[in-house]
Amino acid sequence: MDIILRLYSDLNALGTKFYHWNMDGEKAATLEINGQYGVFMDFGSIDTLAEETVIVAHEGGHICTGATHKVCSPYDLVEKHEYKANKWAIKRLIPADELDKAVADGHTSIYDLAEHFEVTEDFMRLAVCWYTHGNLAVDLYF
Repeated sequence: MDIILRLYSDLNALGTKFYHWNMDGEKAATLEINGQYGVFMDFGSIDTLAEETVIVAHEGGHICTGATHKVCSPYDLVEKHEYKANKWAIKRLIPADELDKAVADGHTSIYDLAEHFEVTEDFMRLAVCWYTHGNLAVDLYF
Protein backbone atom coordinates (compact mmCIF):
# COMPACT_ATOMS: atom_id res chain seq x y z
CA MET A 1 0.00 0.00 0.00
CA ASP A 2 2.87 2.38 0.73
CA ILE A 3 4.13 2.04 -2.84
CA ILE A 4 1.01 3.41 -4.49
CA LEU A 5 0.64 6.18 -1.93
CA ARG A 6 4.22 7.28 -2.63
CA LEU A 7 3.55 7.23 -6.37
CA TYR A 8 0.43 9.37 -6.03
CA SER A 9 2.22 11.72 -3.62
CA ASP A 10 5.32 12.09 -5.82
CA LEU A 11 3.28 12.68 -8.97
CA ASN A 12 0.99 15.10 -7.14
CA ALA A 13 4.07 17.03 -5.96
CA LEU A 14 5.00 17.44 -9.65
CA GLY A 15 1.60 19.05 -10.23
CA THR A 16 -0.07 16.01 -11.78
CA LYS A 17 -3.85 15.94 -11.48
CA PHE A 18 -5.78 12.64 -11.38
CA TYR A 19 -9.28 12.25 -12.75
CA HIS A 20 -11.82 9.44 -12.75
CA TRP A 21 -13.06 8.94 -16.28
CA ASN A 22 -14.92 6.18 -18.11
CA MET A 23 -12.40 5.19 -20.76
CA ASP A 24 -14.50 2.64 -22.72
CA GLY A 25 -12.00 -0.22 -22.48
CA GLU A 26 -8.83 1.70 -21.70
CA LYS A 27 -7.74 1.81 -18.09
CA ALA A 28 -5.74 5.06 -18.11
CA ALA A 29 -4.31 7.82 -20.25
CA THR A 30 -2.03 10.76 -19.59
CA LEU A 31 -2.55 14.12 -21.24
CA GLU A 32 -0.03 16.95 -21.30
CA ILE A 33 -1.00 20.51 -22.05
CA ASN A 34 1.63 23.24 -21.75
CA GLY A 35 3.71 21.26 -19.28
CA GLN A 36 0.74 20.34 -17.06
CA TYR A 37 -0.20 16.68 -16.75
CA GLY A 38 -3.52 15.01 -16.12
CA VAL A 39 -3.96 11.28 -15.62
CA PHE A 40 -7.40 9.97 -16.51
CA MET A 41 -8.17 6.60 -14.95
CA ASP A 42 -11.17 4.31 -15.28
CA PHE A 43 -11.18 2.99 -11.72
CA GLY A 44 -14.21 0.82 -12.54
CA SER A 45 -12.07 -1.27 -14.87
CA ILE A 46 -9.12 -1.66 -12.48
CA ASP A 47 -9.51 -4.90 -10.54
CA THR A 48 -6.72 -4.94 -7.94
CA LEU A 49 -4.41 -2.67 -6.00
CA ALA A 50 -1.44 -4.27 -7.80
CA GLU A 51 -3.00 -3.37 -11.15
CA GLU A 52 -3.62 0.21 -10.01
CA THR A 53 -0.01 0.45 -8.81
CA VAL A 54 1.33 -0.70 -12.18
CA ILE A 55 -0.96 1.67 -14.08
CA VAL A 56 -0.05 4.69 -11.96
CA ALA A 57 3.67 3.86 -12.30
CA HIS A 58 3.33 3.49 -16.08
CA GLU A 59 1.51 6.81 -16.39
CA GLY A 60 4.12 8.33 -14.08
CA GLY A 61 6.72 7.05 -16.51
CA HIS A 62 5.10 9.07 -19.28
CA ILE A 63 5.16 12.16 -17.07
CA CYS A 64 8.66 11.80 -15.62
CA THR A 65 10.30 11.00 -18.95
CA GLY A 66 8.27 13.48 -20.99
CA ALA A 67 7.15 10.59 -23.19
CA THR A 68 3.84 11.99 -24.35
CA HIS A 69 2.69 12.37 -27.93
CA LYS A 70 -0.22 13.49 -30.05
CA VAL A 71 -3.01 10.99 -30.64
CA CYS A 72 -2.20 10.99 -34.35
CA SER A 73 1.52 10.27 -33.81
CA PRO A 74 3.20 7.54 -35.86
CA TYR A 75 3.13 4.07 -34.34
CA ASP A 76 6.91 3.92 -33.93
CA LEU A 77 6.90 7.10 -31.79
CA VAL A 78 4.02 5.79 -29.67
CA GLU A 79 5.92 2.52 -29.11
CA LYS A 80 9.09 4.41 -28.11
CA HIS A 81 7.09 6.37 -25.56
CA GLU A 82 5.41 3.26 -24.19
CA TYR A 83 8.84 1.62 -23.87
CA LYS A 84 10.21 4.62 -21.94
CA ALA A 85 7.18 4.67 -19.63
CA ASN A 86 7.46 0.93 -18.94
CA LYS A 87 11.19 1.15 -18.31
CA TRP A 88 10.70 4.02 -15.84
CA ALA A 89 7.90 2.10 -14.07
CA ILE A 90 10.06 -1.02 -13.78
CA LYS A 91 12.99 0.90 -12.31
CA ARG A 92 10.66 2.67 -9.88
CA LEU A 93 8.69 -0.36 -8.69
CA ILE A 94 11.33 -3.10 -9.00
CA PRO A 95 14.87 -1.72 -8.66
CA ALA A 96 17.53 -4.20 -9.82
CA ASP A 97 19.18 -4.49 -6.40
CA GLU A 98 15.85 -5.19 -4.72
CA LEU A 99 14.99 -7.82 -7.34
CA ASP A 100 18.37 -9.50 -6.77
CA LYS A 101 17.77 -9.48 -3.01
CA ALA A 102 14.26 -10.89 -3.39
CA VAL A 103 15.54 -13.76 -5.55
CA ALA A 104 18.37 -14.42 -3.08
CA ASP A 105 15.75 -14.52 -0.30
CA GLY A 106 13.91 -17.29 -2.17
CA HIS A 107 11.28 -15.40 -4.16
CA THR A 108 11.85 -17.14 -7.47
CA SER A 109 8.47 -17.67 -9.14
CA ILE A 110 6.79 -14.89 -11.10
CA TYR A 111 3.76 -15.18 -8.83
CA ASP A 112 5.84 -14.88 -5.66
CA LEU A 113 7.91 -11.99 -7.02
CA ALA A 114 4.77 -10.15 -8.14
CA GLU A 115 3.26 -10.57 -4.70
CA HIS A 116 6.50 -9.48 -3.04
CA PHE A 117 6.71 -6.28 -5.13
CA GLU A 118 2.92 -5.68 -5.07
CA VAL A 119 2.63 -5.64 -8.87
CA THR A 120 0.78 -7.77 -11.40
CA GLU A 121 2.26 -10.99 -12.73
CA ASP A 122 2.30 -9.58 -16.27
CA PHE A 123 4.27 -6.56 -15.09
CA MET A 124 6.67 -8.81 -13.20
CA ARG A 125 7.25 -10.81 -16.38
CA LEU A 126 7.95 -7.55 -18.22
CA ALA A 127 10.46 -6.51 -15.54
CA VAL A 128 12.24 -9.88 -15.53
CA CYS A 129 12.44 -9.77 -19.34
CA TRP A 130 13.93 -6.28 -19.24
CA TYR A 131 16.46 -7.09 -16.54
CA THR A 132 17.38 -10.42 -18.16
CA HIS A 133 17.54 -9.41 -21.82
CA GLY A 134 17.97 -5.64 -21.64
CA ASN A 135 14.79 -5.00 -23.54
CA LEU A 136 11.06 -5.25 -23.22
CA ALA A 137 10.62 -8.01 -25.75
CA VAL A 138 7.53 -9.21 -23.92
CA ASP A 139 4.93 -6.48 -24.27
CA LEU A 140 2.20 -8.12 -22.22
CA TYR A 141 0.55 -5.36 -20.32
CA PHE A 142 0.29 -2.08 -22.14
